[in-house]
Amino acid sequence: MPDQTLPRSDPAQAERRPPRDAVARFQSPSPGRSIGQLAGNAVAYVALLGLMYASVTVSFWLTLALAIPTAGFVVRLFIIQHDCGHASYFRSRWANAVTGWLCSLATYTPYASWRRQHAGHHAVWNNLDQRHAGADIYSSCLTLREYQAMTPRGRWRYRLARHPVVAQLLLPPIVFLVLYRLPFDMPRSWRKERRSVQATNLALGAMLAVLALTLGLGPVLLVQLPIMVLASIIGVWLFTVQHRFEESQWARQAEWTHAGASMHGSSCLRLPRLLQWFTGNIGFHHVHHLLPRVPNYHLEACHDAMPTLAESVTTLTLREALRAPSYALWDEEHGRMVRFPELAPSPSP
Repeated sequence: MPDQTLPRSDPAQAERRPPRDAVARFQSPSPGRSIGQLAGNAVAYVALLGLMYASVTVSFWLTLALAIPTAGFVVRLFIIQHDCGHASYFRSRWANAVTGWLCSLATYTPYASWRRQHAGHHAVWNNLDQRHAGADIYSSCLTLREYQAMTPRGRWRYRLARHPVVAQLLLPPIVFLVLYRLPFDMPRSWRKERRSVQATNLALGAMLAVLALTLGLGPVLLVQLPIMVLASIIGVWLFTVQHRFEESQWARQAEWTHAGASMHGSSCLRLPRLLQWFTGNIGFHHVHHLLPRVPNYHLEACHDAMPTLAESVTTLTLREALRAPSYALWDEEHGRMVRFPELAPSPSP
């Protein structure tokens, strides 16, 4: 069996973490940049919301068109919320908590519960023996052997849940609009996180009720639903392709390392500049997993400052990323990701 942790490069190079002094400046948040980014995004988001509500009486198609950039700013606000969850946006824990919770009112994502669940993801991603402890359908997968051992009905259900139409288009809005309203997958001991879900629901409910009483329920639905449907689809797609792609490597616990998984279990998604801006540089996902305390506005510079590590990561173009979710099974025997129809791959030459 090939080395599942460190393919395609020098193992010593891929395992070596960058020197502390070389990355320290990127791991220190800049209060000015953080405040400026947050304020700019908030103002743009609120302004676009106002234009969308004004456009409802003019043209529904204009409202839908405005939903596209508005959803883009929701994605950017989610990236800020994500940074707060890693304590990388501000030095102050209190400032991160308040900012993350305020962003949750735009992203519909309860901050405290998401932060804890996401921390679990960072501890186990692409670890075959820890898939039960922090993984989900978008960052996890079955092995080819496990899939082949399933009943025909089990295979059908598994494939259906991961079909692009279901997993990438239908499920994301359900996750953000419905499942995030319920502490359905949280242990009862997570009291603080459960209260976070309830507090977020109360705040969202109050905000939407005021809007509905002021503008009418119809306009609120015509504005909020398109935004969240688009933003959730974009966000889930980003998360999927940064963890499950053709060259993504999985390892058993004995071979799994943080540095190796960062380089070979996370992608570097190279998007056009405008899309990279709207997605808050999160395409440099290998840097984020290697150094989660780097705020989003320093990710690209940190990537450029580590050329030896950058050579080890898989870089995806937009076209390649659109095909990436079809790689859904890990073939342990041949050490590669495969598509569902590829159930009997030929031996490597």
